[in-house]
Amino acid sequence: MSGGDVRRLADWDAARLHALADEYDTPLYVADLDRVRENADRLLSAFPDAHVSYAVKAHTGRAVLETVREADLDAECASAGEVKRALDAGFDGEQIHYTAVNPPAQDLDYVVSRWRDEDEMTVVAGAVDTLTRLRERGFDGRLAIRVNPGVGAGHHEKVRTGANAKFGVPYGRVADLLADARDDFDVVGIHAHAGSGISADQLEDHRELVRRMGELARSVGPLEFVDVGGGFGVPYREDEDPLNLAAVADATREALGDVDARLAVEPGRYVVADAGVLLTRVNTVKEANETTVAGVDAGMTTLVRPAMYGSYHAIRNLDAGSRPRLPVTVAGPVCESGDVLCEDRPLPRPERGDLLAVGNAGAYGYEMASTYNSRPRPAEVALDGDEARLARRRETLAELTELEK
Repeated sequence: MSGGDVRRLADWDAARLHALADEYDTPLYVADLDRVRENADRLLSAFPDAHVSYAVKAHTGRAVLETVREADLDAECASAGEVKRALDAGFDGEQIHYTAVNPPAQDLDYVVSRWRDEDEMTVVAGAVDTLTRLRERGFDGRLAIRVNPGVGAGHHEKVRTGANAKFGVPYGRVADLLADARDDFDVVGIHAHAGSGISADQLEDHRELVRRMGELARSVGPLEFVDVGGGFGVPYREDEDPLNLAAVADATREALGDVDARLAVEPGRYVVADAGVLLTRVNTVKEANETTVAGVDAGMTTLVRPAMYGSYHAIRNLDAGSRPRLPVTVAGPVCESGDVLCEDRPLPRPERGDLLAVGNAGAYGYEMASTYNSRPRPAEVALDGDEARLARRRETLAELTELEK
């Protein structure tokens, strides 16, 4: 089920997906570990001299994290929970960058406590306050400063971080902050991130971010690395071309220029998006005035991206055969009008019991699943060659109230 720079939803084997849905029920996430390896290898080939980390927030499942580690990517973590998951998956402290964004006290407490045993772990701080709080906890280890370079990009305004005041130290203040920080910490790098899901037509913004980071690196003295983030987009629509990753890598190196530091990148979506698919079954078919509604057992609690970002995910009816196409709205079971996976999409006429596959669900799919409407989270199966295993079991109704007293 592999396929070069991009894997389309049509490339997934329908018979195998049917067998998985029959065995594990729906809604069901499927993660193909072979595809994770292929994507990691492509990144390492494009950036052979760079430090390549995986942005753990894209998919934190143990099976995926172990596969990423075995594929020689390190781990970029945005929370204490992600640090714990990375350590549990076998990453050493030296392989982990903890990128703190307004970190809660509990996060800093946990990370600093783990750093005492894993003192090669790197902490990336984006505020003067964070440095103060690290000093208060006795942290004097490897530190990078997150920079706000004033330029952002990404598939939606909610994930464009490079120019958002929430993220990083303003560009013009970084040099002085680094000079002060060297007295108390082992300052090893600078970091910036334009945003998530950067498309080909936004690469000029990414290059400008990289250019500014190169300029900054040349002005602040010795550094181990310059991290320019990830955010490499993938083609969600069937007619979109994939990024030319080799060209992106060449442009990144050119924009960075000559620096006495190692280039670092931290893609997440690119590693796992097309390695995942969501399976859901039609339970209700309703003819409306201008569309046919296919009610399914997955919704915004299973895959929130369409409701939250207006994101497009390819949808394939695995049972439709040669049925005629018509406008179809695929709607979930949540009592909100935004609970749709697509609206008025030209799809084969649905029938109750049809199995639908939703593509590019490997990134920010299961990770953003919730129990809203008291709906249990789905199961996930990991494919590894010819083998399939349950990676995360389905949550039960009884488990929804286990934390209540």
